[in-house]
Amino acid sequence: MISPDLERLLLRAEHLLTHFEALLPPAPPAPDWSALAYRWRTRQGRGWLEPLRTLHTIQLADLQDIDEQKARVAANTRQFVHGRHANNVLLTGARGTGKSSLVRAVLTEYAAEGLRVIEVDKTDLIDLPHIVELVSTRPERFILFCDDLSFEDGEPAYKALKSVLDGSFAAVPDNVLIYATSNRRHLMPEYMSDNLGAQHGDGEIHPGEAVEEKISLSDRFGLWVSFYSFSQDEYLDIVRHWLGAFGVDLATWDESIRAEALLWSQMRASRTGRVAWQFARDFAGRQIA
Repeated sequence: MISPDLERLLLRAEHLLTHFEALLPPAPPAPDWSALAYRWRTRQGRGWLEPLRTLHTIQLADLQDIDEQKARVAANTRQFVHGRHANNVLLTGARGTGKSSLVRAVLTEYAAEGLRVIEVDKTDLIDLPHIVELVSTRPERFILFCDDLSFEDGEPAYKALKSVLDGSFAAVPDNVLIYATSNRRHLMPEYMSDNLGAQHGDGEIHPGEAVEEKISLSDRFGLWVSFYSFSQDEYLDIVRHWLGAFGVDLATWDESIRAEALLWSQMRASRTGRVAWQFARDFAGRQIA
């Protein structure tokens, strides 16, 4: 027989457990595998795949004057989708030159063959092992996409990404690759002081530990693809392409439109594919009733 004191204690413990359970975050929803792209979301220490229903669709043919970059990334992605060996990809270079757009374009190109993309914010890279485990048994092929990636010294996400790329005893499943874009080739800031640790011996220069550490992450990407700022003629080619895509009759192209497109780029102090796309949207919106 339970004593009154013990019964009161048990009732109080049950009440406390019920109170704490109410404070816990709800269980994350089960993944909806019907989507083509996802964003990894976290809240109160729990993560889940949020399906993205409205996508910024872009075709490979829409990306102008980056033919070499398109060919390399498309070939790597095609190998991956077809179950052949392929590499993790690091796309680096000037802003607005088509790095992230190229990843969107390969999704458009290969989604029907089972390609899927999961966007992962830099702050959530520590969840990469969990994401990899979540998709490892799926029949689809997943690109984990990290946009505009860069790190400061000591960030935990840096070591998490480094481990998943090529630094753990556990192998990454064959249906997962990582594609990342960055303005920095080595993904971390580089300082003059880093070179003070360099050593000279036998006529060779041996980088210091700080430099080696900053190079080691980008070295784990098997494919490096560099992007560069566009010339004036290339910028105008891209403007013409997007004007046509937005329904503007290219027969109306004349010196006034050319001058307006150049002025737009001068106001932005940049000649990039993004700026050309923005000008074309503005011009088309003003011209088409």
